[in-house]
Amino acid sequence: MSKNMRKQFHVTTTRLNLITAVLVSLIFSGCRASFDKSSGPVKYTNPLPVTFGDPFILSASDGKYYMYGTGGVEKGFGAYSSDNLIDWQYEGQVYRGDTPQSWTLKNYWAPEVYEINGKFYLFFSADWKVNPANELENFRIGVAVADKPTGPFEEMSDKPLFDPGYPIIDANILQYKGKSFLYYSRCCYKNPVESEVAEWARKQDLFNEIEESWVYGVEISNDFTTVIGEPVLLLQPPSKMSDPQTEWESRSVTSGEVNRRWTEGSFAFEHGGRIYMMYSANFFGGQNYAVGYAVSDNPLGPFVKAGNNPVLEKNTAKGGEVTGTGHNMMFHSKDGEKMYTVYHGRTRKTGDERVVFIDELKIDGKGVLSVDGPSTSEKEL
Repeated sequence: MSKNMRKQFHVTTTRLNLITAVLVSLIFSGCRASFDKSSGPVKYTNPLPVTFGDPFILSASDGKYYMYGTGGVEKGFGAYSSDNLIDWQYEGQVYRGDTPQSWTLKNYWAPEVYEINGKFYLFFSADWKVNPANELENFRIGVAVADKPTGPFEEMSDKPLFDPGYPIIDANILQYKGKSFLYYSRCCYKNPVESEVAEWARKQDLFNEIEESWVYGVEISNDFTTVIGEPVLLLQPPSKMSDPQTEWESRSVTSGEVNRRWTEGSFAFEHGGRIYMMYSANFFGGQNYAVGYAVSDNPLGPFVKAGNNPVLEKNTAKGGEVTGTGHNMMFHSKDGEKMYTVYHGRTRKTGDERVVFIDELKIDGKGVLSVDGPSTSEKEL
């Protein structure tokens, strides 16, 4: 090859390398832009690649979202972080129980994390080590605190937050007009309740008795160390067959699945001067798990269930593939323009494994809440 040919080859190769570098840069910048909301809507498809039950998302002051949930680690909780609600990075285990200093033993469920005055507070359910009667369900609620959303979270006490004398799960906190309120679910365990549904189940030779779980509320000190006053019963399954809520809240019983009716997984938030409380009904491990809501003018009720319940349920009757939708919470987008709900569900592909879904939640001018889901088609955030 002549000197001129070598020079021309070098120039051509350099130009090709430059063009390739520019193209690669454009491709990758385009990929990043597809997840950058400033350049347009972000698109995603449910379910997300996270195998949590009872998911909870914290929109933290550092600009990130953090997701916590049931499962994934032994003896505690793990967390994921995201900049865009689509790409989730595992942050590892953020809380560990069943230590010599812990009051907890097993069954770590339903974590919720709140950022308040530079601290992060983790509310959760677990089995209490103190169990002299050897109860099969001995759940209580605890609180742990950390300096970062990724922990490590350390328990604030060597005992549960309080002991109502029965097993409780699914803690949720509402701060309203300078006060704090704790909501929780009394477990179905050893809580048989007479109702027209229970009577119907006996006549059908399905079950001799029906146990129920109920949602309670109680004021809690702003430092989350003490409950104030006595818990107030806020929500429970309807007792009459004629009640419009009975059909959807009793499907686990009427289908012969199990002799329990649940009111659990509550999440309360303020909107338009009113308190909205979302809750889940039916067996959390079955296809009929679904979500409804109730509204009140006061944090401790009375709450009135909505006429358009359930607002989130399986979609198989409509040609979809999602079942077991429940234990949700609401959070806002970073710009405050949209509300979303995160919840767990199942698809044909995931089988019995619970996976995470995010769908938009709306409240119209009349105060009616709706959820754009469950969805598995491509959507915009």
